[in-house]
Amino acid sequence: MHGTLDIAPHHMLSRAQELGEMLRRRRETLDPGRLGLGRAGRVRTPGLRREEVAARADIGITWYTKLEQGRPIRVSPRVLLSVAQALEFNEVETEHLFRLANLPVPPRLDSPQVCKPLTAASQHILDQLCPYPALIQTQRYNIRGFNEAYRRLVGVDLHAIPAEDRNCIYLSLVNPAWRASQADPDEMLANMAALFRASMAEHLDDPVWERQLQRYMSASDQFRIVWDRYQLKGIENAVKRFRLADGTILALQSNNWWASPSNDDRMIVYTPVDEIGAERLKTMMKRKRAC
Repeated sequence: MHGTLDIAPHHMLSRAQELGEMLRRRRETLDPGRLGLGRAGRVRTPGLRREEVAARADIGITWYTKLEQGRPIRVSPRVLLSVAQALEFNEVETEHLFRLANLPVPPRLDSPQVCKPLTAASQHILDQLCPYPALIQTQRYNIRGFNEAYRRLVGVDLHAIPAEDRNCIYLSLVNPAWRASQADPDEMLANMAALFRASMAEHLDDPVWERQLQRYMSASDQFRIVWDRYQLKGIENAVKRFRLADGTILALQSNNWWASPSNDDRMIVYTPVDEIGAERLKTMMKRKRAC
């Protein structure tokens, strides 16, 4: 029993010491002059003083000193975030800090309305994939980029859709042309809702995800019904069926790749399952200007 009691504190102290070391090293690299902290007399230590960090974070110096010394003290997410901001940690560093403290990683401060613009290189990759329809979307189904083949496949001029409305789930609820391009619209919506629910489990209490969910709920009673089924799914490379403008049903294989280290941006490329499908994609692209 004594052995069991000895293990847990040692493990906590190890993580606490690493957290303290992370704070100390960053504190010593910050330039007081750049931060507007004037000093008189000789400066003996590099970087900021502990009391300066505490003041910037609006916390007590005694409490901050214990934290930096690696003592196993309790810390709230709000206070730790204040310390991270005071020490100018970036997003990755802040997430690491929270993990060392055994606290839930704070939600990312994404814009609730507009997606970050796609890089020219990523758009070039999408364009080069024609005649295969391709897009890049986030976990919340916001479409960040697409090629001409995908635009024609769904039968909607996505360039004319406001960025905040360019979302696969939202469009399937409010846009008749988008819904008409799905050969199995109810099944497609149920799959997306199940994937969204599974992903949202990693973002509990994230206001950005909550706002997105509420937007789906407000847009359609059908989504509420599907959501209440409480189904969850993982991403898979499945065959999906689309209805082209001439009424032709086209079966395409979805192929998923993750386009960012955070695994948030997912590139989906639709490829034909047979030669007939390949010819139909070529014909679709020939009807108007090609990519």
